[in-house]
Amino acid sequence: MGGMEIRAVETDADYEAWRQVRIAVLPHERCPSVAELRELETPHRLLLLADRDGTVVANGLSDRSNEAGRGFVAPRVRPEARRQGVGTQMLSALADHAVAQGYTVVGAGVEDEGSLAFGQRFGFAETGRQVEQVRPIGDESWPDPPTAYEIVTVAERPEQWAAAYEQVAQPTLPDMDTPTPVVVSAEEWATEWINDPAAMFLAMAGDDVIGVAGLLLDTDRPERAEVAYTAVRREWRGKAVASTLKRTSMAWAAEHGITEVYTWTQQGNENMRRLNEHLGFTYGAVSINLRAPLPLKLAEEVGA
Repeated sequence: MGGMEIRAVETDADYEAWRQVRIAVLPHERCPSVAELRELETPHRLLLLADRDGTVVANGLSDRSNEAGRGFVAPRVRPEARRQGVGTQMLSALADHAVAQGYTVVGAGVEDEGSLAFGQRFGFAETGRQVEQVRPIGDESWPDPPTAYEIVTVAERPEQWAAAYEQVAQPTLPDMDTPTPVVVSAEEWATEWINDPAAMFLAMAGDDVIGVAGLLLDTDRPERAEVAYTAVRREWRGKAVASTLKRTSMAWAAEHGITEVYTWTQQGNENMRRLNEHLGFTYGAVSINLRAPLPLKLAEEVGA
């Protein structure tokens, strides 16, 4: 395509341009800050920009998936630049990087029928869906302090976030409704799964972490926050630990000027969806999980 250049993100200005494309394409989702994106850099992670005639029209991400054994790609094109071959070039570059990393399968996520049709042209097939649940924040009451355990913030007990990885995350991540197990490293837990220790809550029974929940704050839209990973150890389930943690986080949100929280839940995770419904969440967007073999096939090869 004349005037098109696809290049790697390098400078802070590049990171900000990458962010602005993501915000334009997914305005209802939290976008990591430049500092967070810098912190997430790894040798296997690639961020790309597509420039056309000096204007950034698309971005891309190629990385290891949280699902074991596969890569992940996310080409995103500004609405005004779609159906002009930009997405095809970006997807090709991201898939080539995934192949170079040794992956034979790659995943992606889309939220509209046009993007789904685009992915199907290259061999992507649906493997599952996630639903967005949204709740306005008003005058929220703090839950009564539990007697069998205590609720603390990670800011109050920073050393317990690593313990939460061992005692809560690793035992509960296999419970997620995904085609293959979710794998999260200790380093990823420390960087990607928390962004403000004061907004992340732990349920502690003595010295043991038995549950986690909280919020991921949004510097671009401080009035809105994403619900962070919520999980409770199996032997403590059915004892209102998760609901107490979530109600605590919503009361904290109300005191800090947040007017809406949202979360993404796998369609098969009925227990969490019901809990959210009980707490007043309603349904929003749907994200479709896709998967394709590598190398990607051209449209004519998959019969599109």
